[in-house]
Amino acid sequence: MIDSLCNQAKKENIAVAVFYSDFLSQQEQSITNIVGAILRQLVAKRRNPGLSTVREGFQEAQKEIGGRGLGLAELMGMLRVAIDSLPPVFIGVNALDECLLKCLSGLLGSLRDIARESPTTRIFLTGRPHVRVDIQRYFIVAVVIPISPNTDDIQNYVEMRLDMDSEPEGMNDDLRADIVRVIPENISDMCVRPFSKTPINDAYLLVIVVRFLLVSLNIDAILGGVTILQRRRDDPWRWIE
Repeated sequence: MIDSLCNQAKKENIAVAVFYSDFLSQQEQSITNIVGAILRQLVAKRRNPGLSTVREGFQEAQKEIGGRGLGLAELMGMLRVAIDSLPPVFIGVNALDECLLKCLSGLLGSLRDIARESPTTRIFLTGRPHVRVDIQRYFIVAVVIPISPNTDDIQNYVEMRLDMDSEPEGMNDDLRADIVRVIPENISDMCVRPFSKTPINDAYLLVIVVRFLLVSLNIDAILGGVTILQRRRDDPWRWIE
């Protein structure tokens, strides 16, 4: 979805800003840092005269003693000015569940304020099922779309994990082909069929997490072996026979 928006921005008169949350960098991902990153993306490489005050604000803040960072209120004010000076804006925050809990509410509140004040702005959020309640608390009319990995997604993930194999001597073409073929088939049998007629609810969304968790666990078990024979025989579910 993000790639599609960015590609569309190159052809049409829209502006796109995206922030990717990262569990390993939670301490650096404060509300002000996230809003600031979104703002910088919207004003970068744009010649719109209406954005000159935003750039000046950044520059003046850097000139002060210690190069102090701008506060949330200042950043939100600049963001409003930038959005008013731009074509329709799309703001995406990926992996919202990896934000620190102490800044999640503030971030969602800030994004809600943007959406309320700018009818042409669209907010796109992704995250694991448990943040759905938080999102709907701030975006009452939010459209929730469950994203379920298909066979190609799982195969791509398996291929990526195999490319990162730290014991290349424990792999050959035949074993790799079997892993790429068998794991997606078994994951589909375990997760998709039992839930195929389940309506879109939290139970359905849980399948998304379970599928990738099972794939990850099985790959971990297989790659835990250091020889081809171990990898074929020692995995806990004996899928690779």
